[in-house]
Amino acid sequence: MPDNIYVIDTSACLTDSSCIYHYAENDIYIPMKVLQEIDNHKKRQDSVGANARNIIREFDSLRERGSLQEGVSLGEGRGILRVKRVDVSMIPPDFNPSDPDHIIMSTAIQLEKEFPEKKVVIVSRDINMRVMTDALGIESEDYVENKVITFQSDLYTGFKNVGVEDFEIDMLYTDNKLPVAEEEVAEHNFQNNDSVLLSSQMNEKKTALCRYKNGNYYKIRDLSKKGVWGVKARNKEQAFALDMLMDNNLSLITLVGKAGSGKTLMAIAAGIAQTITDPFASEAPVYNKIVISRPVQPLGKDIGYLPGTMEEKMHPWLMPLQDNLQFLLGNDKATLEEYMDKGIIEIEALTYIRGRSISNAFIIIDEAQNLSLHEVKTILTRVGENTKIVLTGDIEQIDNVYVDETSNGLVHAVENFKSYDIAGHITLQKGERSALATLSSKIL
Repeated sequence: MPDNIYVIDTSACLTDSSCIYHYAENDIYIPMKVLQEIDNHKKRQDSVGANARNIIREFDSLRERGSLQEGVSLGEGRGILRVKRVDVSMIPPDFNPSDPDHIIMSTAIQLEKEFPEKKVVIVSRDINMRVMTDALGIESEDYVENKVITFQSDLYTGFKNVGVEDFEIDMLYTDNKLPVAEEEVAEHNFQNNDSVLLSSQMNEKKTALCRYKNGNYYKIRDLSKKGVWGVKARNKEQAFALDMLMDNNLSLITLVGKAGSGKTLMAIAAGIAQTITDPFASEAPVYNKIVISRPVQPLGKDIGYLPGTMEEKMHPWLMPLQDNLQFLLGNDKATLEEYMDKGIIEIEALTYIRGRSISNAFIIIDEAQNLSLHEVKTILTRVGENTKIVLTGDIEQIDNVYVDETSNGLVHAVENFKSYDIAGHITLQKGERSALATLSSKIL
């Protein structure tokens, strides 16, 4: 007999439509109010809407097996799922009978009285919900099935600091390559495309920036003089980032960093340099166009209520990307519009990228920390031949209530691709926007 009863909150259902199958033999209860809330989200054109539609279909398929009120088996090795209506008499006097959270908690209270021998647990992504349940003496937990890391600090940084002999640094500068002993690979747990700072054990000022791959250190390209479309690295992490962004052997780059760390500007500069004939270089363009987008999180369900045309609705959310482009193009608005008219530069909302198959392009997805795993997967599976995609974001600034710093699509991409040759990642530690911006991020 199962020991626990899990009451699944709306937020868990909208995070993962398969959430009801992750609790072994324990019984699952879905409050009627949760079904109503899910229905309110089914028309959204984002991952939340997709999860709402998927779990509605799942409930419908279960309904065909039996009564959801009486209980339907979730399959071999799993428990029973029931839809539960709250008894009005079980709603505490200080609760609002029309508040969805209060109704869900009241459902848990009712189940505790019906099954005193079992532990009743509310599963919710809503932190405040979990705080309130604790105050009521009801057990609760976060939905953790979609978390790829336990803590933010666990996120793969893509960077290693390694001490070596003097002559090894000299060898790297001479040959542009340095073999790495197998025991050293194991000691440092190297992943392909790890960025490495080599420091002399005899002279700490003697260093070299390189990238590990397949048993060797490779010196990164020297972009200190010309930079990338005039953008020069101001610190070692930016040097590593620019090197990977300009590496045509890498198909996926993930850049994580605080506001002002330069991740978006560097990505756009690299995209322009490899798409438009670079006045600083003689190489021919690698890609036919640059596609730049970002999730418009506030527009997920209410874009239709905003005034104006589609372009006018999107303008406030896409303006930061246009600002970066105009800065790199010399603040020449006419030039930017010319490139956009020719289809060389595309700036659009993420909603309209997900259904496309894009080839021969340099794609930048900004603010990717607001994407779910499903959305990132949808985007990456649309990438065609000869296309590089860059995901940038700050996992400390998340506007999507259905993901957090441990479960968003960006951290999934970082962690799941870190061992593959075609992917590179670096976490940018230092803000470079201005002295004021850097100081503000530390003290405010």
